[in-house]
Amino acid sequence: MSNRAIISTDKAPQAIGTYSQAVKAGNTVYLSGQIPLVPATMEVVQGNFEAQAVQVFENLQAVCVAAGGSMDEVVKVNLYLTDLADFAVVNEVMARYFSQPYPARAAVQVAALPKGVAFEAEAVMVVGD
Repeated sequence: MSNRAIISTDKAPQAIGTYSQAVKAGNTVYLSGQIPLVPATMEVVQGNFEAQAVQVFENLQAVCVAAGGSMDEVVKVNLYLTDLADFAVVNEVMARYFSQPYPARAAVQVAALPKGVAFEAEAVMVVGD
């Protein structure tokens, strides 16, 4: 019997490629990268970089809940920005979704992201004991 489960929710954007929203292996949940798509329309959220960052974290939060956890159980976040000048905004938005002690994190600038968005984030969450 496998201890692997696929996590899916309509509260986050459906996969736009060959991946699952998240995969749970044991008590570890690997959350796929989220871009700022509005789940109901599958369109990029309207607005500035902050609006994109908020939508990304809303999407991650929805997948965490679908996996039986919360953002408080996230242990690692990887951030991908097309412009590191937006890093301060990401920090401010992250503070709305995470509390101390914060998860481990990496942030990198990339040349481009799917659908021309400015931000993507993925995470690892550990639930239960």
